[in-house]
Amino acid sequence: MASAASVIGEGTTIRGNVRGRGSIEIRGHVEGDVEVDGDVALAEGAGVDGNVRGAQLVIAGQISGDLQGTEAVLLERGARVVGDLVAPRIGIAEGALVRGHVKTEGEAPAPRRAQVTVARRTPERASVERAAPAAAPPEPKAEPAAPKEAVADKSASAKRGAGPPAPVVPALGKARGKKKRAKRS
Repeated sequence: MASAASVIGEGTTIRGNVRGRGSIEIRGHVEGDVEVDGDVALAEGAGVDGNVRGAQLVIAGQISGDLQGTEAVLLERGARVVGDLVAPRIGIAEGALVRGHVKTEGEAPAPRRAQVTVARRTPERASVERAAPAAAPPEPKAEPAAPKEAVADKSASAKRGAGPPAPVVPALGKARGKKKRAKRS
């Protein structure tokens, strides 16, 4: 997000649609659609009753409407969404709730780090971070060839039946219960 994002402050309620250029941070409540060409950040405790469109959506509050991101939709812990999610990349943190369809579509641009932080009431909550692609693990090194004697020992022990130990199965105690009596004729 650009450093000069518009902010809808805590305790503020807007009735009507919000449209504009640039990014927006919502700490209050919007009763209408929100559509910007930049990023949208919805703080914890904030809410939107309408659809939200933007480049990258970082949601920690509540939304009753569809979310559409041209880059990504990220739901943080505690987010509550009743509506569909559509974006090239979608992240849903543990503890977030979605009631709707989740659909990834479009071409994902190169990953970028969110430049906005969502206002939080409790500092111990971690925000959803996009992880950079992990580097491939190094190839395992080949072990040097074993001497012929060791190979012979392995094959001899295999012939003798030595190998991994048999699995341990716990012994069951005797069944206790009523015994059937044999009929006497």
